[in-house]
Amino acid sequence: MDMHTVVVGTSGTSAADVVAVARDGARVALSPEALAALAHAREAVDALAAKPEPVYGVSTGFGALATRHIGPELRNQLQRNIVRSHAAGMGPRVEREVVRALMFLRLKTLCSGYTGVRPEVAQTVADVLNAGITPVVHEYGSLGCSGDLAPLSHCALALMGEGDAEGPDGTVRPAAELLAEHGITPVELREKEGLALLNGTDGMLGMLVMALADLDRLYTTADITAALTLEALLGTDRVLAPELHAVRPHPGQAASAANMAAVLAGSGLVGGHQDDAPRVQDAYSVRCAPQVAGAGRDTLAHARLVAERELAAAVDNPLVVDGRVESNGNFHGAPVAYVLDFVAIAVADLASIAERRTDRLLDKNRSHGLPPFLADDPGVDSGLMIAQYTQAALVSELKRLAVPASADSIPSSAMQEDHVSMGWSAARKLRTAVDALARVLAVELYAATRAVELRAGLTPAPASAAVIAALRAAGVEGPGPDRVLAPDLVLTTEFVRSGRPVEAAEQHTGPLA
Repeated sequence: MDMHTVVVGTSGTSAADVVAVARDGARVALSPEALAALAHAREAVDALAAKPEPVYGVSTGFGALATRHIGPELRNQLQRNIVRSHAAGMGPRVEREVVRALMFLRLKTLCSGYTGVRPEVAQTVADVLNAGITPVVHEYGSLGCSGDLAPLSHCALALMGEGDAEGPDGTVRPAAELLAEHGITPVELREKEGLALLNGTDGMLGMLVMALADLDRLYTTADITAALTLEALLGTDRVLAPELHAVRPHPGQAASAANMAAVLAGSGLVGGHQDDAPRVQDAYSVRCAPQVAGAGRDTLAHARLVAERELAAAVDNPLVVDGRVESNGNFHGAPVAYVLDFVAIAVADLASIAERRTDRLLDKNRSHGLPPFLADDPGVDSGLMIAQYTQAALVSELKRLAVPASADSIPSSAMQEDHVSMGWSAARKLRTAVDALARVLAVELYAATRAVELRAGLTPAPASAAVIAALRAAGVEGPGPDRVLAPDLVLTTEFVRSGRPVEAAEQHTGPLA
């Protein structure tokens, strides 16, 4: 486990810190400012709890039951009960990194000083993260409004020493046993604290942040695979000239075009349309690669802006502001849900254009001299025919995943919560989409590297050659008679996910966007 420490203050956190805690096991510490803000806000809650007037979340029920005033003798039970009753998730377990991101982001809001929990509650969240204890959270249960209620409730349940959690060794055991082994005292919740642990967009935001980190790498990889395909098809790189993209000033488009041009620098396969059927211009899937990938890059930039705003936010209901406890609607997931869906659309389209390029490489009528399906002995060998089938199946799935979840709403809580964001669902399908995109790009890379190697006598660009050499060094074989493709595709997918195509290309191009 990485011993890097992320210090949580009162003013939010960064995407890099989320990834460090969620994926890299960074430790968490609370700043003195955060501890002071926690104590100050708690004083306000305690003062309000002592008054006879009902205050939502402090001395009332919740949701549609908020009209009932709860006396002091039942308030601790009230906070325990909301956690227990809301821990109603079902389905498969959510990935460890998602749960860690969710808990860290809830801690970020607790430390803002707007939630009214005691410092020891926030410290317990940090202690659980640092111990490598991961509560069991289930796939289904969040509507993305009033926060990711069921997922956060399962995390809060573990803080109370109830429910199940995964230990640092990967074994699922009762949370009480794991807390005891690490010397962590279960939390005894007081006024407002159960509610404060549940109200937030933390799950959907954590998944957005991690998806953006993955997609930064995959979009650069897509520029590399597009460049390799352009080479293999003997296309022209003149369409990548910066002056052509300057007249349509979308920054993502310019970045993708510049990446492709850098990868193709020095290639002996481009620029001359070196075949017997001269082309005036290349097909859209090749010629418009920067426009499509660039539009996706700009979509990611917008999503990143929304994520940065949310990372700076304190999402809870009610909020402690200037000594008052005020109800609000900041827990609604619409801002995050919309961009999660928007990114899923861009991902599906990037995969779609990559699949069209792959199909072009395999079709002897459109590949400008390459053997059918890049087969060694066409007819005896089928080459990469079925690899493209697999890629097409993934693209079809991605198109279904691009259908927005945020356009739906299912009323709940006796119509008190009558419009919800479905942001958690949008985040879950984006995670699936990111995984599928890596596989789609792997198939294009697998085909394009083979196709370039089949252009005997023509020299690829130094960056392209470096990517091919790195893939071969990773154990993925080049052209030859038919063999079982699945192991090669698994290795190529791992190669793509690891960022090694980018690392190999950058040895010759310098940093790519």
